[in-house]
Amino acid sequence: QVTVVESGGGLVQAGGSLRLSCTTSLRTRYTMGWFRQAPGKEREVVAAVSWSGISTRHADSVKGRFTISKDNAKNTVYLQMNSLKAEDTAVYCCAASIRRIATPLPLAKNEYDYWGQGTQVTVSS
Repeated sequence: QVTVVESGGGLVQAGGSLRLSCTTSLRTRYTMGWFRQAPGKEREVVAAVSWSGISTRHADSVKGRFTISKDNAKNTVYLQMNSLKAEDTAVYCCAASIRRIATPLPLAKNEYDYWGQGTQVTVSS
């Protein structure tokens, strides 16, 4: 049973910061992506990081504000979120892809194999 677990969500004021963490029980190579889903909206990609942690991709909506990174020693992926806006409010999920581990990193949700339950991020304006 593969597990993917997110943590670090919460309530923050607009302009503030949060750091989300994601761990997995996977021991094979994988690409990790962060996705988010706001009420009444489709799930959208936020960012992705390669197995090595060297390659990353970020959605245009978060470029310059969010940064995805990976600590290989801890097998943990982070999403540092700065300058948060009310429109960033959503459930944030991470997902692992074992099918797409080469660049360009996948951004489509159907390319990811294992999903976490998600963590709520609420930004008050």
